[in-house]
This record gives sequence, structure tokens and C-alpha cells, in this order.
Amino acid sequence: MKQDIFRKNWIVALLAMLCCFLWGSAFPCVKIGYALFHIEAHDTAAQILFAGLRFTLAGILTVLIGSLLSQKFLIPKKTSLQMVFHLSMTQTVLQYLLFYIGLANTTGVKASIIEASNVFIAILLSSLVFKFEKLRTNKILGCILGFLGVVLINLTKQGFDASMTFKGEGAILLSTVSYAVSSVLIKKYSQKENPVTLSGYQFFFGGIIMTVAALLMGGRLHGFTVKSTLLLFYMAMISAVAYSIWGILLKHNPVGKVTVFGFMNPVFGVILSAILLKEQNQAFTVQGLFSLILVCVGIYLVNREATQPKKLKQKQM
Repeated sequence: MKQDIFRKNWIVALLAMLCCFLWGSAFPCVKIGYALFHIEAHDTAAQILFAGLRFTLAGILTVLIGSLLSQKFLIPKKTSLQMVFHLSMTQTVLQYLLFYIGLANTTGVKASIIEASNVFIAILLSSLVFKFEKLRTNKILGCILGFLGVVLINLTKQGFDASMTFKGEGAILLSTVSYAVSSVLIKKYSQKENPVTLSGYQFFFGGIIMTVAALLMGGRLHGFTVKSTLLLFYMAMISAVAYSIWGILLKHNPVGKVTVFGFMNPVFGVILSAILLKEQNQAFTVQGLFSLILVCVGIYLVNREATQPKKLKQKQM
């Protein structure tokens, strides 16, 4: 009976929206964290240390939450250690190294929309490289619309935004590629290992790697107060809670039914960045809103395609 509750439509919608809200809130929270910990845009070592501490804590929390839900302590199999390493390098180290550097050199609004492109990149990798699924018309159209949305947010009357740099928007875009690769790897690895276990341990080991590397680079954090410490804990909880809930929903429901809510990530990211970072001039313009609509429609089309084969099969039966 307890498992059936996670199949109810309103429960799925409520919990999935909570996950999207948490992930969307990460964009402004990182920039707020930079201010609270006095991290400058050029201080790469401190940025990496900030990320390392967050994900080390996130890994611990994910394993603890997953263990409580499973009623047993989650430990990866020996054969899964290599998978954990691959995920920690792509999903945590490389992705967030680029993400934190990029976010220090661009706006939260731009970052949230550019990050949404990971959905399209993952689809292309899954279809063209790993051959997990076919690249159908709806997916191609969704990828095109999403790409147009990313381009539009960087356009001004003079053409592309002059602030578009490799260390800013470029780093954010590369981080989405890394995340897309990790998404495809999770799809492959979760057939052999609990996805919550994989996420928790890759967060932990990835966070440790980033923390040690940052310390060796001379990275230091200053400004530990009750407020900044609570923010760090909240950011760790974003990953721990969202990934745990998302894993439970995927366990008890068809993938398409859950992932279709992913289009809300950039929506929450833009809205929260606009409110918390006072970026209303960029978020609430015709150009900003239209670019967001393009990304959301693109994500919807990609996810809708994933549910069609199952519906067709049910009709045939």
C-alpha cells in the first residue's frame, strides 16, 4: 500500500515539482553563497572548494536518506566502484567545476536556461552515440526549439551578448555536456546498481576530490556564519533530497510520466534568480520569457515522445 501512494498522479506531480523547485533554486543560491563566503569571480580555487564541500555533504545526506528509505545501509557492490568513479568525474567533478566557474562569470537567469540544454544533449548522445533509443521527429524538433531558446537569451540588438565568454556562458554550456554524459551513464549503470547508491557515493567521492584539489590550489573559504553555513547545508540538501525523491518516483512510475516535469527546472531557475538576485530586467522581458518558452516547449516535446511507444503498445494489446 505504501508503494501505491507514489503512483498517484497528484503525489507524482507534487513531489516532482518539489524536485524541480529545489534544482531551480541552486542557481541563485550558488551566487548568494559566493557573496556570503566572499568568493571573487576570479578565485577558481575557492569556487571549487565551495562546490567540493557542498557535494561531500550531499553524498553523506543522500546515502543516509536512501538507507532510511531502504531500511538498510546502502553500500555499492565491488563491481560498481568503477561506475561510481565514472559518475563522480562526469556528474560531480567536471560538471560542477565548469558550472561554478561559469556561474561566477554570468547571470543566474542565463545559467538556468543554458543548463536546460542538457536535456537535448542527453537525447542526442543516447540516440546517436549510445544507441539506447531512436531519434524521432518530436525529439529533433524539441532539440531545435531548445537550442533556439539558448541562443535567444544571449542575443541583444547588436547580436550576441558581449558578455558571452568561455569562462562564463561557455563553461556553463560545457557543464551541461558533462551532465548529459552522466545522465546516459546513469541510465546504463542503474541496470546493475541502485541509482540512489550510485548518486550518493559519486557525490561523496566527487566532493572529496574537488575539496582536496581546491586545498592544494590554495583555496580557502572565509565568512562562515550561521547564515552561510545554513545555505551550504541547504545546497547539499538540494542534491540529497531531490535525487532521492526523483529516484523513488522513477522506481514506481514510467520514466516518461516523471521526467516530463523536468521542464519546470529552468522555469524555477529563472523566476528564483529574478527574485533573489534582482535580475528582473533580464528575466521578465519579452525576449527572456520567449526564450524560456522555447526551452520548455522543447523539453515537453522530447519527453512526450518518450511516452508514445508505451501508449501505442497498450492500444495494440
